[in-house]
Amino acid sequence: MPFIGADEIAAIVARLGREISSCGVVGSRPLLVCPVLTGAYMFAADLVRQITLDTEVRFVRYTSYIGMQSSGEVRCELPFGDIEGRDLLIVEDVIDSGLSMGKMLAEVKTLKPARVRVCALLMKPGAFKGDYNVDFVGREIGNEFIVGYGMDYDEAGRALDAVYKVEN
Repeated sequence: MPFIGADEIAAIVARLGREISSCGVVGSRPLLVCPVLTGAYMFAADLVRQITLDTEVRFVRYTSYIGMQSSGEVRCELPFGDIEGRDLLIVEDVIDSGLSMGKMLAEVKTLKPARVRVCALLMKPGAFKGDYNVDFVGREIGNEFIVGYGMDYDEAGRALDAVYKVEN
């Protein structure tokens, strides 16, 4: 049985699309949507179709997980590139400790974007240790380890259309 079913995910994505669209864009260039690979790709694909603003998509990849645990070390494998003066939306599947996103945001600030906002499908407030705001949150959850809708357990479960808890 799904923890978060496909219908609930669709409703969350539609709501987030409306919220993001209502904020407009800074500057004359399209909103630069940066999904974090690999877990956010399904969410981001659905989300950009719900955003009514002009968008461009540029994937980024930062990793810290090994199996079900964060390694404590964040590695950049696919950087942001030139984002100076751009209105940027970072799209993440789930934010738990916030370590990876904190590292990304520190790097992004050095690249001088016009505005940076963060959107997460799911957030684990009980695990969050970041000192930044998550601007758009689809749903808060506990400290469950989850798979599906792009999220994986050692690459398994990504293609599921719903989110499931992984039992230890």
